[in-house]
Amino acid sequence: MDQPGQDVPYCPAPEARAAAGVGPPYADCLECGKPTEYGVATPGVVLCPVCEWQDAQRTACSG
Repeated sequence: MDQPGQDVPYCPAPEARAAAGVGPPYADCLECGKPTEYGVATPGVVLCPVCEWQDAQRTACSG
């Protein structure tokens, strides 16, 4: 268990995992270029969580 008083996130952010070299190579976001949660071999449009959220807002309000 973690030491009390340590400010450690429960699950590291995708950027932190990608920067640390942990896990598979992550694809870059097509809009901003930041690392995503998806592997390089993921087909289709790959966006980071922030750009996915912004895209969902634009789509939801366009009608």
